[in-house]
Amino acid sequence: MSARLIPFTPRLQGGVLQRRYKRFLADVLLDDGREITVHCPNTGSMKGCAEPGSRVWVGLEQKAGRKLPGSWELVDSEAGGLACIHSARANRVVAAALARDLITPLAGYADVRAEVRLPGGESRFDFMLSGPGECVVEVKSVTMAVGEGVGAFPDAVSLRGQKHLRELTTLADAGRRTCLLFCVMHSGIDQVRPADEIDPEYGRLLRLAASRGVEIIAWSVIPTSEGLEVAGQLPVQL
Repeated sequence: MSARLIPFTPRLQGGVLQRRYKRFLADVLLDDGREITVHCPNTGSMKGCAEPGSRVWVGLEQKAGRKLPGSWELVDSEAGGLACIHSARANRVVAAALARDLITPLAGYADVRAEVRLPGGESRFDFMLSGPGECVVEVKSVTMAVGEGVGAFPDAVSLRGQKHLRELTTLADAGRRTCLLFCVMHSGIDQVRPADEIDPEYGRLLRLAASRGVEIIAWSVIPTSEGLEVAGQLPVQL
């Protein structure tokens, strides 16, 4: 198995999306003929990734206390290309990639800590890298394809994302190394830009952060039915 592949456990099963509703639920007709309701692990609008009739893959796993039989993981997106809609996967795959030094601009740190709150800060950041030096990293999952290989973030107004950018900029102003990492879990995206048409304030803050020293990085993670493969850096168009 490739060191760049983060496998799905359990293995995924294919089907067809019937509908997404109540934000966190999705009805899926499995290839074996069963129709089930699974968890939809994505709080965004999922623009282009939640069309009824789309080919999808789900992970089924019975756990004590769990009401639903599994979670929706992948979809053949409306724009073309396979997307991982399970937004929490972004942090998991980035954690594995950081541990293996696969994200080269952030390689070489001896210690990787997740969910770190800095003294005097309001937010928890996704990762703190240290030894030697330090870097604060915030991860955002990108799955919205807007055509011609372009991916955009966010897919809905993100007050939380705006807050993170303000705090990263403040840290950069104080001389700390900071990074906003777009984890692009969509095989049809080869560049990233802010979704100014959806959240113009996020776009403004992203450009301000970049001008003040926050590193803005996009990294491609290619979804397959076997797992998520850490690929390489993508350009960010500001």
